[in-house]
Order: sequence, then C-alpha cells, then structure tokens
Amino acid sequence: ATRSCSWLKECVVDPPLAVAMSKTVLLATEKAFAASAVDAIDGVLTKAGYTLKKLENYKDSSELVGAVADVDAMIIRSDLATKEVIDAAPKLKVITRAGAGFDNIDLEAAKAKEVVCQNTPGANANAVAELVFGMMVTVVRNNFDGSSGTELKGKTLALHGCGNVSVNVIRVAKGFGMRCISYDPFLKPEQITERGAEPVDSVAALFKADFVTLHIPATPETKGSINKELLLSMPKGGTLINTARKEVIDEAGMVEAFTQRPDLRY
Repeated sequence: ATRSCSWLKECVVDPPLAVAMSKTVLLATEKAFAASAVDAIDGVLTKAGYTLKKLENYKDSSELVGAVADVDAMIIRSDLATKEVIDAAPKLKVITRAGAGFDNIDLEAAKAKEVVCQNTPGANANAVAELVFGMMVTVVRNNFDGSSGTELKGKTLALHGCGNVSVNVIRVAKGFGMRCISYDPFLKPEQITERGAEPVDSVAALFKADFVTLHIPATPETKGSINKELLLSMPKGGTLINTARKEVIDEAGMVEAFTQRPDLRY
C-alpha cells in the first residue's frame, strides 16, 4: 500500500540520537533535484539525525542496485524502484516518491518485504502547471522562430483528469483568458465545476478543444488510450500536451495521425 505525505518534513520524527545516526537515507535521482532542494532535504535529515547518501545523475540501473545495500530509506523521483532494487536493500523500510504517481515502484515487491511506500500528491503540481503553459506558449509562438504566432486568449483548453495539477493549470489558464473544460471519471460534474472548469461527459469531447493537456495515471485502462482516432478529431492546429506518462499515448497511432494531419502539434 502507499501512504501520502505533504513532504519530507512530515515524514521525519525525532528519534533518539543513537538510533537516528544508524539510519541512512538514499536520495536517488537519475535527474537531479535543484541544488536548493537537495540542501533543504539534507537540512531536514541532519536535524533529525539521519545520514544522507546521494546518487544523482546516474546512467544505469545497476548503479541504483549497488547503492541501496546499506540504506534504510529512499527518496526517488521517476526512478524505478524495481523488485531487483528492493531485494538488494535488506535494511530498506521506506520509499518516498517525490511526485503523485507511484507506477515506478514495484508495490508487490515492496509489500513482500514490508517496505512502506509514500507519495507526495500536489507537491509539484504548480511546477507541472507552469511547464504546461511553457509548452503552450512555445507552440503558439512557433518555437520563437521569429514568425507571426497567435494568442492563448480565447482558446479552449481541455484537461483530461482534474486533480491537483489540473487545478493549478486552470488557475493559470484563467489569467490567460482561456476557457477550460475537463473530464474526470472519478469526479462528479459539480466537483469539476467547483475546480473552475466546465465538465464534459467523455474523453472524446475533450478533443474538440484547441489544446488538450493530459493529467492521468498510467493504468491498464489508460495505457494507449490517446489514439489516432482522438487525435484526428482535433480542430485545425490542435495541440496535445502530455506531462503525465508516455504510456498513455498510442505512439504508433500518433505518428499516423501526424502524418495525415501535419497541422497537429505535440
């Protein structure tokens, strides 16, 4: 099972010093955090009496397997906590994922070893929302190639999923003067309305918008669900933004759609 924590400060208690100093936390990030974030993590752990071990910008999964042998806890981003990694860490008790999704953790392997898995929903929601708009502005300004672009104002933005990231995307979109629609099978229409978007009744309805941004997990139901048919239904110049998981897109179908419709953008 997974447990949520707002961030590392809520995951650390003040153990007796003799016990704490024997605990080692591995920060394993194939794509490293900003230096300020690493310093903040180090400060929290030092205050609690823990030792921070860092594995940053590594290139091969074997490096992670080798790094976990002596650790009691792990902090990861999108790094793969596979069965091989978990089995190589006999002292491991906790894996904390800096992000909402936890499909990069082998939960069955963790359960078998009684390793607690935590995620941090909402912790990076604003950062992802800003990335969405960075991508959209780049698209409407033609990658800043000097040619005439267009505006986001007055365009329709469709959100597939209406969770923490989408709420932040909607907030920013309102500032740009965009219309927001959303579909989320786990929310009632009135809940989507409360979050600032107009509810629609299907995924297909989203693809009538100028922009579609994906905020869904990779599950058996969603993998490959963004297909050629949906993409071809978009209006001229339609743009798909994906800051979720690449697995939700049928990439072969996308290539076919983009071959038929060179006006589509991703």
